[in-house]
Amino acid sequence: MHKNAAEQLRRTGDGGVDGVVNEDRLGLDRIYVQAKRYGLGSSVGRPDVQAFVGSLVGLGATKGVFVTTSSFSSQARDFVRHLAQRVILIDGNTLASLMIEHGVGVRISRTVEVKRLDEVFFSEES
Repeated sequence: MHKNAAEQLRRTGDGGVDGVVNEDRLGLDRIYVQAKRYGLGSSVGRPDVQAFVGSLVGLGATKGVFVTTSSFSSQARDFVRHLAQRVILIDGNTLASLMIEHGVGVRISRTVEVKRLDEVFFSEES
């Protein structure tokens, strides 16, 4: 990732855009981001996703990522399937998996060492 590739736009904003990621150094291709931190049992519904898409349209954007710590309703997931804009929904489980995969916001608490037999060590030399 290059310097200044991402920018936080504001702290809160219903239906707005929370951040932008420049895919290239010139900022020609941008991905807009909306983030919602919801508790367990709550889900992001279609109205929230529609408001985000409305913001994308207003910005002339073609790509967006909506991230939540909870989940998305089935209506929200269905809605993004038929859009002209490319909108990716990342729920809490997917977010946690991505954080682990890329080592972001996580620490190693224990390393497990697995040993296997070294067959070369026991082979007979001719």
